[in-house]
Parts: sequence; structure tokens; C-alpha cells
Amino acid sequence: MLYRILKFLIGLGIRIYYREIKVINQGHLQSKKPLIIIANHPNTLMDAWVIGMVCKQPIYYMAKATLFDSRFKLYLLKSLNMIPINRKGEGEIKGVNNDDSLEECYRVLEEGKTLVIFPEGTSYKERVLRKLKTGTARIALETERRNDGKLGLEVVAVGLNYSQPEKFRSKILIHVDKPKKVLPYLEEYKTNEIEAARTLTDDFRISLEKVLLTVESNEDELLIDQLYKLLNSKYEKNSKRGINQQLVQLKDIKAKIDELKLLEPWRLNEIELRMKATQWKLEKLKIRAEMLDRNLKFWLFVRQLFTSLLFILVAFPLFIYGAIIHIVPFQLTDYIIPKLSKDIEYYAPFAVLLGIVFYPLNYAIILYVVGYLVFGLSTNAIILVLLSFPLAGLFAYWFVAYLKHISFKWRYLLLMVDRKNALKELQKEKQSLRKLVFE
Repeated sequence: MLYRILKFLIGLGIRIYYREIKVINQGHLQSKKPLIIIANHPNTLMDAWVIGMVCKQPIYYMAKATLFDSRFKLYLLKSLNMIPINRKGEGEIKGVNNDDSLEECYRVLEEGKTLVIFPEGTSYKERVLRKLKTGTARIALETERRNDGKLGLEVVAVGLNYSQPEKFRSKILIHVDKPKKVLPYLEEYKTNEIEAARTLTDDFRISLEKVLLTVESNEDELLIDQLYKLLNSKYEKNSKRGINQQLVQLKDIKAKIDELKLLEPWRLNEIELRMKATQWKLEKLKIRAEMLDRNLKFWLFVRQLFTSLLFILVAFPLFIYGAIIHIVPFQLTDYIIPKLSKDIEYYAPFAVLLGIVFYPLNYAIILYVVGYLVFGLSTNAIILVLLSFPLAGLFAYWFVAYLKHISFKWRYLLLMVDRKNALKELQKEKQSLRKLVFE
């Protein structure tokens, strides 16, 4: 019961926190057979919650024992289907026995249920797929051996692709690979456990690389992200803005970088130098790169700005309404999160957890003080006002981003008048850089 309640609340929090959540091949997660889900691990607790949200069936998780460092946490997290495991180098947590935890995993799978494991072991906000531990393969193979290969156990690789894991109203693409059967590896496991587990783990890595954008180093990741931000634009012809299209473009850039590393390293150096030069000029002019792809006449641009200003004047009261209601829980959450953890990987899950508590509590206080004590609103009126709160809050957040966008438009308009030649030169530099990368 507790699992279902928290799954609903956390799922609601995730859908509010992230603007777009897209799942590719979700049907592969719905299996009548015992199933192990393996996934990359860039966003700590959020990764487990996201997988739980998109799976219809109840799921069980293997989790590091350090999360279970008190009797209360041990009871609470076990009631949420989490199975603790002591990891090397982290010490042993009292009340956690690895043999018992492995037996729990075998039991879960033998009952035809779903188990989630993050084979990287640790969580870091990066696109480098770290070395996979062989524990997942050993659990899968041992479960099949205990049942004479009759379970039909499958393993599904899930790629969790976040546009910006910690950022509010960013995007997630969840890409699910085809299920992989464990049975073909069982005979080798019976004669050579270590080698069979390594072979299956290597195949797990291949499956994960299919559904992820993976890079060799953090330096490559930084270069790919910078090129994407500089070259991608919603104003480009046939541009698509979804998280799926973003991942496709990032993979195209990575493929080009990998090719140049092998064949034309000098050309890769040229791309980096041109990119840095263009970035420096954009920062000096204080404009966004995507504005360079706008092909509008001056007076049409002025008309758009004028229309935007009218909208701002009309919508400003709604922004004030949403901002006033949400300023206290928003500031309180931002204040508490750094106190709980210095690791950016924990920002999003802590924000969701605190939001589940702070925002409803804030709404209740406002409704009681203003709606009931001051204005004496009816029950129906209170319900309508309550429904308006989260909508007004999301609008206020969007409105701030819209104001920033309009400020960049104004800046661009002034440059069209005062620095027209500089803009044209920058546009040529960006197109030249785009050709170097994509052609």
C-alpha cells in the first residue's frame, strides 16, 4: 500500500519537475516472465523513480546499503521494495546481510517479478558509461541455474537520457532495448561462472550503448554539448525540438568527432578553435546563438516584439499571482537542498521529495488563511482556487523564461540597427562551422 501511494506522489512530482518525458519501446518493460531491468545511473534516486513510474507492474530495486543506515530507514525502504546490498569500500551496515539480499533477489525473480539493477554501481552526472559490475549477470545466471533453466528470465537495457538532469522543466528520453534471454549463457556458466558472467556483462554494455549517447571522456562530452548548444536552433529549417531529436543530433555530432579523431585530427582542432571564437563573440554581443538563424525583416521583427510586449502587460498579473503563492516553498527548497547534499546528482530527487511536502502544505495554509478565514469561500470555490495554484506556478516559471527571451530579442533588434555587419559576419561563421561538423 505504501509503495502504491508513494509511486503515485513521486510520479506526479516527476511529471511536474520534467517538462517532457518520452518513452521508446515501453512495451518491452511489460513482461509476464521474470525480468531484470538494467540502466545507466546519472541521477541517483531519480533514475529508480523514473523507471518505477513507466513500469505498470510493481518493481524491486537493488540499492546500496548506506541508504539503510538506521532501523527506520531499513524498514521504510524495504517496504518500498528496495533490497540493500553492502558494497566493497563502503563498510557494512548493521542489519544488512548480502547473502540474505541475494536470496531476496532470487526469490523476487522466481516469483516472476521485476528487479531493477544499476550495473555501474555508482551515480555520476555524465555521459561516460562506466565499467559494469558483473553482479547483475551472476544474479541472472544463478537464478536460472537454481531453476534448471526453466524460468525464461530476460534482461532489458534502459537508457535514461536527460537533457539536464538537475534542471526544473528539462526533458527525459527513456529508450528501452529488446529483452535479452539469459538461457543461452547458462551452459557456460555451469562450467565457468566467472567467464560466463563477464561475457554476459559485455553484452549488457552493448545493449546499453544502443540506447544511450555514450562518450569516452568528460572532455568529449563538454565539446559535444557546446557544439550542440551553438549549432542547434529552433529557427533552422525543418527543426524539431523534442528530446528524441536532440539525442539524434548529439549522436550525429559525436559520430563526427569520433571520425575526425581517427582521420583528420587537425580538422577537429579547427572546429574547436572556431567554436571558441564564435562563443566569445556571442558573449561579447550578449546574444544567443540561435538568434543568428532568424531571417526576419526589421519591421516584422519590431511588430513581433510589440505583440510580445502587449502580451507581457496582459499576463503580468497572473505572473504576480503565481509568484506570490510559490515564492516561499521555492526559496525554502533552494535553501535546504544544498544543506542535504553538495552533489548535484541529488538536486532533482531532493527537489521532488521536498516539493511533495512543501507545496501542498503551502497551498493548505494559504487556502485556510485567505480562503476560509478572510473571504469565507465555499467548498467549490476553494477547489477551483486550489486547482489554479499549480497552474499559476508553472506559468510564473515559464513567464520568467519568456522575459529573458524577449530581452534577447530586444538586444538582437538593437544590434540589427547598430552592428548589422557584425551580425552578418557571425551568421557566416556559424554556417561555416555547421558545415564543418555536419558535412
